[in-house]
Amino acid sequence: MTDTGFELPAPVRLVVADANVLFSRSLRDYLLIAAEQEIIEVCWSPGILADMADKLIERREGFTRQAAERLVDAMSRTFPDALVTPQPQHFARLAGFTLPDDDDRDVMATALAAEATIICTLNRKHFPPPVMNDLGLTVMGPDDLFTALVNDYLPQMIAVHRQVVAHFPGATNQTTLAALSKAKAPRTAQRIAAALGLTEPPASPQPDSRTSDSVS
Repeated sequence: MTDTGFELPAPVRLVVADANVLFSRSLRDYLLIAAEQEIIEVCWSPGILADMADKLIERREGFTRQAAERLVDAMSRTFPDALVTPQPQHFARLAGFTLPDDDDRDVMATALAAEATIICTLNRKHFPPPVMNDLGLTVMGPDDLFTALVNDYLPQMIAVHRQVVAHFPGATNQTTLAALSKAKAPRTAQRIAAALGLTEPPASPQPDSRTSDSVS
């Protein structure tokens, strides 16, 4: 058990990434680069990718359908085994459960189809603990997941952070961590800052760098 209150399932940490996590550029980058570091595996469904794309187009000014398609294509090329299509039998296992939001059945069914151990979402209240326990799933917010990964894989997570910084001209440790904190992962930002020996509070993120969801 880590001091986040979560123990990462072992030996395989296969994580279903909910659309609300993939929507955030900061959260998406840390999650996907952690997967490139092979400390987790990620998966998603066609429905999750479509939801991410639709919300980016709806909520990010200037984010076009073409940009969304490029993003999905880049994710698919980088993680060719991540796409999982849940089948009727996976939805059937959820038939007896009452959920706060029926749209999340696709996320749960994806986890069942992939035999995942973790659902990473910003809407943990949509995944009731009794239901998740019955399904053998752990639901974690991105801050909980990343903090647990920092605890277990500090060198790799520092490498993840350095790659995120390097992706953006003019980005610094401070501005990148400030954006991560603003994206609802403040404890992760604090842990990484402490590991890097940063003593000053994170600077405000630059509006056209870490807070941007444009495709690199």
